Amino acid sequence: MGCFQSKVAGPLPPNDAAALPADNPADPEAANGGADGGGDGGDDKEAAKRAVPVFREFALAELRAATKGFSADLIVSESGEKAPNVVYRGRLDGGRLIAVKRFSRLSWPDPQQFLAEAAGVGKVRHKRLVNLIGCCAEGDERLLVAEYMPNDTLSKHLFHWDKQPLPWEMRLRVAYYIAQALDHCNAENRKIYHDLNAYRVLFDEEGDPRLSSFGLMKNSRDGKSYSTNLAYTPPEFLRTGRVIPESVIYSYGTVLLDLLSGKHIPPSHALDLIRGKNILLLMDSSLEGQYANEDASKLVDLASKCLQFEARDRPNIKYLLSSVGPLQKQKEVASHVLMGITKATSVLPTILSPLGKACSVMDLTAVHDILLKTGYKDDEGAENELSFQEWTQQVQEMLNTKKFGDIAFRDKDFKTAIDYYSKLVAMMSTPSATVFARRSFSYLMNGQAELALRDAMQAQVCMPEWPTAFYLQALALSKLGMETDAQDMLNDGATFEAKKQNGWRS
Repeated sequence: MGCFQSKVAGPLPPNDAAALPADNPADPEAANGGADGGGDGGDDKEAAKRAVPVFREFALAELRAATKGFSADLIVSESGEKAPNVVYRGRLDGGRLIAVKRFSRLSWPDPQQFLAEAAGVGKVRHKRLVNLIGCCAEGDERLLVAEYMPNDTLSKHLFHWDKQPLPWEMRLRVAYYIAQALDHCNAENRKIYHDLNAYRVLFDEEGDPRLSSFGLMKNSRDGKSYSTNLAYTPPEFLRTGRVIPESVIYSYGTVLLDLLSGKHIPPSHALDLIRGKNILLLMDSSLEGQYANEDASKLVDLASKCLQFEARDRPNIKYLLSSVGPLQKQKEVASHVLMGITKATSVLPTILSPLGKACSVMDLTAVHDILLKTGYKDDEGAENELSFQEWTQQVQEMLNTKKFGDIAFRDKDFKTAIDYYSKLVAMMSTPSATVFARRSFSYLMNGQAELALRDAMQAQVCMPEWPTAFYLQALALSKLGMETDAQDMLNDGATFEAKKQNGWRS
């Protein structure tokens, strides 16, 4: 509990949407989150289809609105706007978070060819994939829409981790789950996966690794299938420019090297270490004491087989599954536990006031009505109109400013309300939690969720246990796509609500 400032590092910049880092400079994925266990039976496929929206063609206007006009603040590609195919975080009208991949202009000149290719990929559904849920081809725009994964990429967790390196057991799980995803794609006759690398593996809300469906399509109709450093490219692609199913196995081997070393090591260098039996030099030193040498040797041996120069000498996907599957030792431990991340929960607190309930379901009309009816009664000294001390010309001006702000707020003229409340805040010697709350909601209705969050936090500073301040923070956080933190705020608000009610009873 406590002020939201304690939950984030440093203050929020005024116009900084909460974007998640996620991508390969060469071919970005979205930071876009599976179930446990293995197998690719019909039950898995049907469960995935039930949970994922039906693939459809989106209108450009809908995706433009979802990404706030393809705002730079919502870019989640690791290289930002410099990436050849930029990925954005977006939110549809119904509240669903999405990842939108925007191809470079005219990369697919024929819209029908693009739509047909995307629809084919959209049919491939599985719990180990970041499923494609739609596309758009209007004018020069070519867009893919996928599920949104909130817990970053494998690249981030391996190469740029903040709190803890990815544990050994989690690395084994990544290797196994990605092999399952490739096996399913194979079964669906999608045997080519373009440019498989650590940026293509993303973690869902459960912390489970998933393979991006974006890799099932090329970056352009006639474009290259591999855009990463040539040192990591399958030898046959360098010779012929063609990708074959065995090329995917080679790329899987490079991901195994990433998992083993915690670094992006060129395959030629890694193979030299393996041949020289310098396996310890290959292993990530942060993993010391976490693995049995025998298990590490098996994974190194599998990587070596995958990286054979001749495609015919590489194993098939079934071999990958049979090799990595037995290495799983902690199947019963949830991924988010292994990774040390907080799992998002959709369970609402047991006690929510009408305002809390309205905020939890994003019913902005109800929120506005409740704030109007509540007025200023929650402010201390409300009977003296915000404790204004002496009847002076300045106080009269403050009262008039407050009055005009309240009229604008009542009439839903939120831009005017922001102007008057901002003047009032500058004039007041003692800040009012209600004024901050009203300006917070006005910012929210004006499409400025970051500023709305700031004001809701200021309201909490004024009244540390005021449930309304927490509920408004939840509303703003939800608008910013920070669902876990929004849920925390709802829970905190409900806790103080219950505390207040218990105080009345006693």
